[in-house]
Amino acid sequence: MVVIGLEIHVQLKTKSKLFCKCSATYRDVEQNSNICPICTSQPGSKPMAITRRALENLLKIGLALNCKIKIDERIYIQRKHYFYPDLPSNYQRTSLPIAYDGMVSNIRIRELHIEEDPGRYELRKGLVDYNRSGVPLVEIVTDPDLRSPEEARMFLEELQAITGYLDATREEPGSMRIDANISLEGGNRVEVKNINSYKGVYTALKYEIIRQGNLVQKGLKVEQETRHFDEAQGITLGSRKKESVADYRYIPDPDLPPILVTESLVTGIRNTIPELPRDKARRLVKQFRIKEEDAWILVSEKEVADLFEELAKEIDPQACASWLRGPLKKQLNYRNLLLKDSGLSKQHIKELIQMYVKNEITDKIADELLISLFKESKSPRKMAEELGLKTISNVNEIEEIVKKIIKESPKAVEDYSNGEEKALHFLSGKVMKETKGRASPEIVRDLLKKLVGK
Repeated sequence: MVVIGLEIHVQLKTKSKLFCKCSATYRDVEQNSNICPICTSQPGSKPMAITRRALENLLKIGLALNCKIKIDERIYIQRKHYFYPDLPSNYQRTSLPIAYDGMVSNIRIRELHIEEDPGRYELRKGLVDYNRSGVPLVEIVTDPDLRSPEEARMFLEELQAITGYLDATREEPGSMRIDANISLEGGNRVEVKNINSYKGVYTALKYEIIRQGNLVQKGLKVEQETRHFDEAQGITLGSRKKESVADYRYIPDPDLPPILVTESLVTGIRNTIPELPRDKARRLVKQFRIKEEDAWILVSEKEVADLFEELAKEIDPQACASWLRGPLKKQLNYRNLLLKDSGLSKQHIKELIQMYVKNEITDKIADELLISLFKESKSPRKMAEELGLKTISNVNEIEEIVKKIIKESPKAVEDYSNGEEKALHFLSGKVMKETKGRASPEIVRDLLKKLVGK
């Protein structure tokens, strides 16, 4: 049996760093420009009290993950000692658990900590950028309840959806890192560090299962160690023997007061939590009678789910859901974009879906117009008219083209007459190519069946 546990580190959404007033912006800015004596650990510098917004966002995540919160308890911030160029103090500040004992889709959440991010070290160049040093992180630790890479990916997708709804974490590339602990039943635990994407987690776990399984088959022992994930090659590489808790020499930070979470703070934050993805999916299925699978894909991104609810008031809900989860999500995923960052106009999307549902344009044309909308914000209807892309629905016009294709394709006609259904698809494709994808597929198919039989 495969046993997997995850430690997910996500940057909390704040304007300033965790223990100083420096901007938390570190991407697309000059190296070492958002720094001060505190976040670079200059001699004599002392950290400020923890940034309140970071704590509030962590509590929001904890409540959304069904965690218990430590209320009116002294929660100490500790120093976790290790030595690396991106850590100027030679220790990382990380709190004792603030939230604990949660649950998401039958995966137990062991605890949530708040901690500071280290800087960014470019090993090949030997350069360190401390702009990221001190950016607040939430560390989400699961129990070892996951049993496959597929289950880990599904869990992480739901976690990403939840944090997206809360608007509590940063979403840009590099804002999340995952450590995966994996073992085969009875074997030693291996930790794979600093995986930077959900896809990477899936790939790393797949590789580790095969690697450890091969060792067991050969009668060799799986060493307890820390490994590094090489994303380019899709493999894990030995890094060092795995540390124990004692190796980090945890001690309470004498420069920081303990965190104290009050009941009133938790109550106020609980009242700000919106309808979460699972609840929203159940409601959409019940309210609009759409497929459960479609509902879950829609709610995985809040802006897409909100758009669906808006459009479903005027457009057939199931047709709308199918188009949003299909062509729209496909194009967004291809570009690695969220809807809110795509620049697409809600009005243009609505107009495009309406044209598609009313059979004014074919599937292929709808896709072409959607792709054009990423390049130019313009009415899809006007684009279709200007480019002559509207569906040809005139039966007589299509029939002349169908007759022409039948005449040019005697072998396909013969094959269809002999019972080969795929020959009909071939003929349909020829007609659609002749009409540049504008002929109504239903009319084409009906005419072919009618005329080929003669």
